Amino acid sequence: MFLHIDIDSFFASAERSVNPKLKGLPICVGSRSNLEIFNKKRTHIKLMNHNSGAFVTPVFYSSKIKTFENYFVDEIDGRKKIRGIVTTASYEARAKGVKTAMPLAQALKLCPEMIVIPSNYPLYHTLSYKIHAFMQAHIPKIEQYSIDEFFGDVSGWVDDEEIYEFAKMLQDKILKHFDIPVSIGISKAKWIAKLATESAKPYGVYEVKDIDSYIENISIKDFPGIGKGYQKKLELHYIGTLGEVKRNKSLLYGWKKPGIQLYKRVTGTCNESIFRKGDRKSIGISRTFDVIHNKEEIRRRILIMARHIVYMVFSINVNPTTYYLKINYEYGIKQKQSITVNRVFSEKLFKSMLVEIYNQIVLDRGAIKISLNVSNFTSQHKKTLSLMHLDEDTHENNLSKEIQHLRDSFGLDIIKTASEL
Repeated sequence: MFLHIDIDSFFASAERSVNPKLKGLPICVGSRSNLEIFNKKRTHIKLMNHNSGAFVTPVFYSSKIKTFENYFVDEIDGRKKIRGIVTTASYEARAKGVKTAMPLAQALKLCPEMIVIPSNYPLYHTLSYKIHAFMQAHIPKIEQYSIDEFFGDVSGWVDDEEIYEFAKMLQDKILKHFDIPVSIGISKAKWIAKLATESAKPYGVYEVKDIDSYIENISIKDFPGIGKGYQKKLELHYIGTLGEVKRNKSLLYGWKKPGIQLYKRVTGTCNESIFRKGDRKSIGISRTFDVIHNKEEIRRRILIMARHIVYMVFSINVNPTTYYLKINYEYGIKQKQSITVNRVFSEKLFKSMLVEIYNQIVLDRGAIKISLNVSNFTSQHKKTLSLMHLDEDTHENNLSKEIQHLRDSFGLDIIKTASEL
């Protein structure tokens, strides 16, 4: 028996938990690509990485207070322009047509009275971490699926006839302890429990007792795991509901493993259990910005982002051997390349390899996005590291660790290389 616990409008609810005056008002939490890491002045940036084992990305933040004007408003040629998107909207704002990922300027036209709050990821990460710990004390098996979603397996822990009351009790306790509303779906199948949460929202509990009748008329678009690709594939066979999926077993099984998995999830026969996420397999960072034509500025930004990757690498004590760089240029043009070096990791090595990659993929076009990634950790893929560079690499690795201590104490930008200035 599974519970799927989903925090209602999480970021907005989190803001209300620390400022009750926002309750009942149309509000949204907005965000924009964090470009303050590229500032040449110090911004005392730190890393929030509470949920390192969960499906929650680390967040870089500074103690600088964000207001609507200094965070969302840019002045271009003497005219003010609102930047950013809606990350989470309260139900009061949603009633006016405000949706997630909508540009803030558009959202404010639909709901002029809406209060826009700059995102506060340290608050959200801390709350998510505490709620996860709270659930672990009440449910024997918990999986954190995202920053605001959790699966709980209560098989053998709570009797089937008592499961609804147990969910209501858990919902009430979370509201009392954290002032955070959650909705809960219940089913004997994991992914049906997640689907049931949509029937429970907002702040409700919904138990699915008869899976076949429940899924009969639900659109395929509403099922978790059926993306646009599979939607088109199913629609080509005139399949638009989950009930129709159930009646086309031979078709789905003909699509091999992905089709079989999807069919079993839709029909509640997958027998999937709680998945405890393992160690992180890669570390990445990306930033989107207004078009930049200056090649040296693009290079500078790559090296700044590299410093942030380096900090995360040493924070979780891994040794990546594959480095990846991707640049999105104007008009949909993308350039990407990776390199694998079986060497001891250091800031100097990583940055030098990125410069080599950049020199190979740079174009005479404006860039709008940079993405970096490191993977193939030696702890997960046993390798013999280069003996030719061992002394040099060990020295640089030790130096990077010493710099890490300073950044831990004073912020990631306490020490920068000249190439970042």
